Parts: sequence; structure tokens; C-alpha cells
Amino acid sequence: MAMVFPANQAIVVGGGLAGMSAANTVLECGGKVVLVDKSSFCGGNSTKATSGINGAATKTQKIKGIDDSIELFTSDTLKGGAKRPEVVKVLCGNSGEDVDWLVDKFDLDLSLVARLGGHSAPRTHRGKERFPGMTITYALIQMLEKVAEKTDRARIITKARAHKLLTNDSKGACVGLIYEKGGKDIKEYGPVILASGGFGADFTQNSLLAQYRPDLMHLPTTNGEHCTGDGIKMGEAIGGKSI
Repeated sequence: MAMVFPANQAIVVGGGLAGMSAANTVLECGGKVVLVDKSSFCGGNSTKATSGINGAATKTQKIKGIDDSIELFTSDTLKGGAKRPEVVKVLCGNSGEDVDWLVDKFDLDLSLVARLGGHSAPRTHRGKERFPGMTITYALIQMLEKVAEKTDRARIITKARAHKLLTNDSKGACVGLIYEKGGKDIKEYGPVILASGGFGADFTQNSLLAQYRPDLMHLPTTNGEHCTGDGIKMGEAIGGKSI
């Protein structure tokens, strides 16, 4: 099958907060989306987060009279040891709008704002629930599920292990992927968004952990068993650079 862009769907790999944010954004912009996750249910490590979500210059901060800025958040992050200013710029620069988006689009309560370690101002947002990561992520999952149930604009495919990116032979551009489900390989075509997490739970000898941080191989991890660097490996296999 030849792939012609613009495509009629986007493909998201990973059903944690990053993947769900991407999928809901595609829908918000009028597109169609298929999300694949190799676990039996979505959520990923995001559901384990217990502190909250950081954002600078949010609507909630302004209501509470908290003096904060993107520049201050950026400075704190760099002081904390971040090594890539260009990535920090995106992380901190988008943080406030991202928190506002969660509140406005998903009716989430993120009205409690605290100052945690390493921050010069209160900017960690959460609601009254005990596990904010679970609350935030599930709200996005439920929104995507509603669209999938009522329309053909969204599909959620679990127990689906993406393992190869498809490329256009003439230009080498990524045009889709192959995932395995129930012992069968299935192809999906469209632009691919990789949101499959890190590799902290892969202790095999050919893992990315063994390659980049062999000194950590003997330590336990709180990462879910799904964190084996699949997306990174697929990207590198077609020539992608990783940070």
C-alpha cells in the first residue's frame, strides 16, 4: 500500500499520559487516531505519579496570586541538572498551557498548588485525590474511550506490541508501523507518534539499559514491566536519533 500524506489517521504508540495527550490532541484538531499499547490496559507509569504536575504561569497560579514565570521554571530546571537547554525550553515553555488544557478540556480539579523541592515557587498542581497521576491519566483515557465507542474517529488497541516502523522506500520517511497482536502482525498506515516510555525495566543483556547505563543493571526499578524501550529501538532502527 502506498502512503500519501496527509494521512487519514495518526498512530500513537503508548497509552500513558503522553500518548493519551497526543491522541486527544489529534481528535481536538479534527483528525482520526489509533492508539496501540502492548499492555492489557492503558495508563503506564503515569498512573503511579503521586505529587502532581508542574506548570508555570497557569490560570490557577494567577487566581491564587502566585508569582511564577516560564523563565523562573526554566532556571530551576537547569539548576536541577538538566543537560539540554533546548528540551528544557519546550518542557517549561509549554507547561502552563498544558496544565490549563487539562483543567479546561477534561474538567480536572488541579486547584491545589504546592512548592516542592527544587522549585522557587509553588507550581506543582494536583486535586484532592490521593493519586493525581492516576486521576489525570484516566480522565484522558475516558475521553478517548468515549470517542472510540461512539464514532470511528478513535480506536484503542491493547495487547498490541508495536515492533517495526514502516518507511517509504524512496525517501525513507516513516509511513506507519507493524504491531503484533494474538500472534499476528498487523500493519497500520499514517504518521506515528512514539510515546512508549523509557527502558528502565529491561534487564536483558542487549537492552538499552545495558548499553547506556550498565552500572544500574543490578538495581531494582519502580518502572512497569512494559518499559523496555520499544519506541526508541524502533526509531533508531530506521535511522532516528535519540536524546
